[in-house]
Amino acid sequence: MADRTSADSGRTDGAAHTRTGPEGDGTAPPAEYRTAELAGAAGITMRTLRFYRERRLLPPPRREGRIAWYNEHHLNRLRTISALLARGHTLGGIADLIDAFEKGRDAGGAAELLGLESALVSPWSEETPVRLTPEDLAAHFPDEVTSDNLAAALNLGYVAVDGDEVVHVSRRLLDASTALVGEGIPLGAVLEAGRVVREHADAVADLFTNLVRAHLFTGVRELSPDDLRRLSDVMDRLRPLAKQVVDVELALAMDRRVRAELESWSRPDGPDRGTGTGPGGEPGGPGAGGEPGSPSGD
Repeated sequence: MADRTSADSGRTDGAAHTRTGPEGDGTAPPAEYRTAELAGAAGITMRTLRFYRERRLLPPPRREGRIAWYNEHHLNRLRTISALLARGHTLGGIADLIDAFEKGRDAGGAAELLGLESALVSPWSEETPVRLTPEDLAAHFPDEVTSDNLAAALNLGYVAVDGDEVVHVSRRLLDASTALVGEGIPLGAVLEAGRVVREHADAVADLFTNLVRAHLFTGVRELSPDDLRRLSDVMDRLRPLAKQVVDVELALAMDRRVRAELESWSRPDGPDRGTGTGPGGEPGGPGAGGEPGSPSGD
């Protein structure tokens, strides 16, 4: 079953909505998000989004009847809040910065920090959320939409519930999960693999950011305006390099693992039937099938 498509716009639900701008002004219409779509794009829960809104950390949304519409400014603000929290700022301090910026007090310093909205916090990901009805979800994952799988997907942040629909955070992840389930891999196993991949991806992101902090900003305790501009330039250059390194290393790792698996299958005793996984998720590590390194009571 295909994803729902808006009859009046020809748009597949899930992508950022667009609102018709002034006719003939030559500008692209602004992208807009419903609540669950905004939360998914920002990588936060709807509960967190509502909390930020109650704390007045976000400007009011545009309202159309009972529907709240958010735009790129709201999305950038949420990413800024996440970045400032990661740097050790408290929500109270962030609220003070936003208030100072909006009321003109210490506008220079606040603007430098909140300038992360267009610099450091510009997204590395290029994901498009997807709106799905329960029927759509069942069509993607026949007989796999269980309460356990839904809970796992919610905990991972892959999906959020918006009324009687579900918003998946990423078209590409949805397509990949659908394809893996189509190959015969249970959805629960796919979601568990996603959890492990998330952990490793977080570790790789930590590695790259620690390299920058340790070698390019040694001893810097608080970023000055010049440091912010330099960091923004560094991150812009780092983005394609980081993605390139991860892509190459994953391809090389898959080559090694496929060769190892083929060699295992060609042995007279066949492939290792153990269920344990070693470091990095490799079969045959500690605790797997009696291989060296298995717990032996010592």
